[in-house]
Amino acid sequence: MKKITHSLQFVTEVDENHPVGMQLLALSKEMQIQMLEGMLKELLVPMIQPVIDKVNENGSYAILKVAK
Repeated sequence: MKKITHSLQFVTEVDENHPVGMQLLALSKEMQIQMLEGMLKELLVPMIQPVIDKVNENGSYAILKVAK
């Protein structure tokens, strides 16, 4: 089966005056993105998996998956 990788783009707005926001912004851009994407996958995938399963229920030519 061939795979087509596509993505949604999320934007996180950070309060640069909040102590936690300051800690996040002190990290490298790569680390910020890795951390935020990890949190999204951890929090959102379990919530949307039932919807993805429903979408795939009668899939005959394509199956939607979340890349981990």
